Amino acid sequence: MMRGSLVVLFITHLMAASQLLGDDARLQERRTSTSEYSLTTLQWEKLDGSIDRALEYLATQQDRDGSFRTIDVGQPGVTSLCLLAFLSAGHVPDEGPYGKTISRAIDFVLSKQREDGLLFDMPIGAFRLNNPAHTGIYNHAIAGLMLSEVYGMGQGDQQERIRESVIKACQFTFTRQGFYKRHPEEQGGWRYLNLYRQQSDADLSITSWQLLFLRSARNAEFDIPEKVINDAMEYVEGCYDPRRGSFMYCIVAGRDTTPAMCGAGIVSLSMGGRHDSPEAQNAGEWMMRQRFGSYQGVDRYHYSAYYCSQAAFQLGSEYWSKFYPPLMNALVDHQRPDGSWDLEHQEAIYGNVYSTSLSILALTPPYQILPIYQR
Repeated sequence: MMRGSLVVLFITHLMAASQLLGDDARLQERRTSTSEYSLTTLQWEKLDGSIDRALEYLATQQDRDGSFRTIDVGQPGVTSLCLLAFLSAGHVPDEGPYGKTISRAIDFVLSKQREDGLLFDMPIGAFRLNNPAHTGIYNHAIAGLMLSEVYGMGQGDQQERIRESVIKACQFTFTRQGFYKRHPEEQGGWRYLNLYRQQSDADLSITSWQLLFLRSARNAEFDIPEKVINDAMEYVEGCYDPRRGSFMYCIVAGRDTTPAMCGAGIVSLSMGGRHDSPEAQNAGEWMMRQRFGSYQGVDRYHYSAYYCSQAAFQLGSEYWSKFYPPLMNALVDHQRPDGSWDLEHQEAIYGNVYSTSLSILALTPPYQILPIYQR
């Protein structure tokens, strides 16, 4: 990136952060906006209080090495989700109440990169659920997304290390996309690090995270080939099931339609500027019929809430106005006294920082601070 572009990006991040960190005039202007995304004064107060309590909780869960507490196979992805939560609320490295917390966590994430660019340093063996062959590629994409978003906010040596890390991580992602696929319709997608006995060579869950990472890197002016994005978008469109009006987990096998995959499909299309497509609109209708307002009955509630909240924001209009307020009320009303959120059995092994960071990211779209989540 050229120095001038870097300065502009850095200033942009600081201006965005100032909306929440002491600039009362801009905060008031945002809260009284008449846009389709505006909230009432009471809603803002409820939202801000919830986010503040959640971030205070996360800060207590950081270990000496800079990581946030989770199981080994969840690192550095879970730490990166926590960092994205802080960033989404306007906090930046080395400034403000969480500046040192953020900077130390970035150093931890950088320390986990392998020579080949993979942001995950555990040995990859045979595939099992919740082992390195399963979680490694998720860790990589989520960590890459965080580093791309924080690029331009860092200082000195850390800033240069972020730049080098993102370049290497992008190359790893490019290479994995190019791996041989047995089925032509899966070209352009991504899958696990070890595919032994896997029927599919690509899935929407992993592909959506890779697209978020690459789009963020492109926003930060890293070199992302157009073909990589176009091939990925073609795969995402192939995951749409017109009979259900939503997106499938896999094209070849595992054709389940879940709220998380619905949101992931919409968000992925938005990465290519296709949030107004019939597929995205139809999936939005399917999404609004899910029971997020009851805080039950939704598979992987926090993971689904993250994706669907971002999807509703990208769709805008009534998709947002009808979806977000009930979701916000459900999350705030079920927040624990310590600021965290309870775990579901599918997510329990990753700890409360996982559910809490995803809940923050589901709540913060109205702040519109992180570039990747802006419409």
